[in-house]
Amino acid sequence: MAVDGAWNLIMQTPMGERTTTVNLTANGGALTGTQSADQEAGEIFDGKTSGDDVSWKIKITSPMPLTLEFKGSVAGDNMDGKVSAGFIGSWGFTGVRA
Repeated sequence: MAVDGAWNLIMQTPMGERTTTVNLTANGGALTGTQSADQEAGEIFDGKTSGDDVSWKIKITSPMPLTLEFKGSVAGDNMDGKVSAGFIGSWGFTGVRA
């Protein structure tokens, strides 16, 4: 499934619902792009895609310095999966193509 493009994601975090936008580009099995939320933006890293499955990581500084690891699957213009934040735990996310 094509993952290329902009996605609006909603995460159900311990701090409540949070939104983020990610722009993804697949090249073979590699996934690159940028992600932004709360006036903070950065390059994703360790991005991978295989069939409908996608995964990537992003470093954030707000509300605290963390590395978030996204793992999900794409179905048409929808994406869903889990976000892991190390010792903080993990939670679900859903997304739609922007």
